[in-house]
Amino acid sequence: MFSVRTTLTIDDDLGRVLRETARHSGRSFKSVVNEVLRRGIAVGEKPAAPREPFRVKARPLGWAPGVDPLKLNQLVDELEVDRFLEKARRDIGGS
Repeated sequence: MFSVRTTLTIDDDLGRVLRETARHSGRSFKSVVNEVLRRGIAVGEKPAAPREPFRVKARPLGWAPGVDPLKLNQLVDELEVDRFLEKARRDIGGS
C-alpha cells in the first residue's frame, strides 16, 4: 500500500469533531480522517437523492394536565408585579 505523508490544515470545528470521533471510537486520528476522506470521495459531486418533504401533521392536544387556562392571566399579572418590584429595587439602589 502506497502512503502519502502530508501536512494538512483543518478548520478548528472540523478538527474538534474528528478528534472527538477518534476518542469515542477508540481509533486513531489518522484512521478517522482517512475514513472521512474516503466517504467524501465516494459521494463525490453527485447530488443527494431527493427526499420527500417532511410534513408535520398538526392536531389539537389541549392543555397539559394540571394547567388551568383560567389562571394564565393571574400568572401574567404575578410576573408583571415581580418585574415591577425588581425594577423599583434597582431604581432605589437596592439589591
